[in-house]
Amino acid sequence: MQSAVNLRKDIRSLTFPIFIELLLVNLMGATDTFMLSQYSDDAVAAVGVANQLIVFAFLIFQIINIGTTVMCSQYLGAGHRDKMEQVTAMALMLNTVSGIIVSVVLSAGAPVLLRWMGLKDDLMQYGLPYMQIAGSCAIFQSLHLTVSASLRADHKVKYPMMVALMTNFVNIAGNYIFIFGHCGMPALGVEGAAIATSVSRFVAAVLLFCILLRCHIPLHRLVRAYRAPMKQLASEMGKLLRIGMPGAGENMSFNAQQVVLTYFINMLGNEALTARMYVVNIVTFAYIFCICIAQGTGIVIGHLIGNHRYRASYKVGWYALRLAVLITVGMSVLYACIGKQLFGLLTDNPEIVALGCTVLMIDIVVEMGKSTNIFYTYVLRSAGDIYFPFIIGIPIQWVVGVGMGWLFGIGLGWGLEGVWCALILDECIRGSIFIWRWKSKRWMQKALI
Repeated sequence: MQSAVNLRKDIRSLTFPIFIELLLVNLMGATDTFMLSQYSDDAVAAVGVANQLIVFAFLIFQIINIGTTVMCSQYLGAGHRDKMEQVTAMALMLNTVSGIIVSVVLSAGAPVLLRWMGLKDDLMQYGLPYMQIAGSCAIFQSLHLTVSASLRADHKVKYPMMVALMTNFVNIAGNYIFIFGHCGMPALGVEGAAIATSVSRFVAAVLLFCILLRCHIPLHRLVRAYRAPMKQLASEMGKLLRIGMPGAGENMSFNAQQVVLTYFINMLGNEALTARMYVVNIVTFAYIFCICIAQGTGIVIGHLIGNHRYRASYKVGWYALRLAVLITVGMSVLYACIGKQLFGLLTDNPEIVALGCTVLMIDIVVEMGKSTNIFYTYVLRSAGDIYFPFIIGIPIQWVVGVGMGWLFGIGLGWGLEGVWCALILDECIRGSIFIWRWKSKRWMQKALI
């Protein structure tokens, strides 16, 4: 059996490649924001709203991917590789169908969806073409996420990292060529950013599928997984959905909360909306390491639970939480200290700079609770406690996060700062409850296999 030292080493070996991958993925979004900021502040605001809808739609894929990660980790921990292959096969099939449906809905429904978000006419010229182009390629993102989930569960985290590195270069080059019109191409602005994003997602999906067949599950074994008895396949599909729906439901609730808060912020004017988009892109790099630690720890705990090592899981959870919170809050303090310089790189509008710097200061407290929530949401799911984050998350997100967000931001007239104050209450209340849940050890009775 692995010692505590080896388990910590295992977490670090998983966390670093996941960190590089997620850093590159988020850098891709930040690069889009930075390059578009040189084009127009209005373009940044419009694309930010469109991307919120796209990311929200992509959460449909997480229904399958959450179940894939949890089940594959526990099956591999228990030594059932054939079961892991069946789960991956079912996940690929389900998310391919979902990807086609989402692509059609995002592309065809873009005008209606953006109107629902309250996007103003002067911003619609930027948001509509971006959403139609980028949304139509959702199928590639569905395959990318599914293959990555299976690879991570088998500790093959370096492959998604290398693919993210390659596609990041594709996206940056595409932005340079298509947004500003280089290499003989016309300057397409926002449409160019959407084309670059779509091409990079296509490249990522193709590369990861090739890696899946060559290094993870050979084609003949994948085909054999589909030939398993129908009753057995239906059972695995049922488990995927039963695990994934609560997990994805909590994620969908959180992102729906962000969509509604964006709608409120849109009432405050274009400056507040643009400042919010810049802040979101900056603070993402504060909690990205927390997500990586949570994902790595979740994989380790999934293997430990599959092997019935509950005490080791409990200790690993405490060790990794301290690390996640310390790094996240430290990064938040750093960004708050250099906020003026960061915003100076993005815009020359003094109102946006001043508002963004104030929100970055408030966000330090938000990240204390958010890092705890992110960590325990991943870890509790991996242990099989799939319903608790869902049951706790949704009412607090909407009563406290949305309700207080409207009260502070719109009702009392505190503006964007008021919305962020509501997020402090939302994140810190949920974080305290998750700490209690881990201490109670009730999650030890929730193993899935």
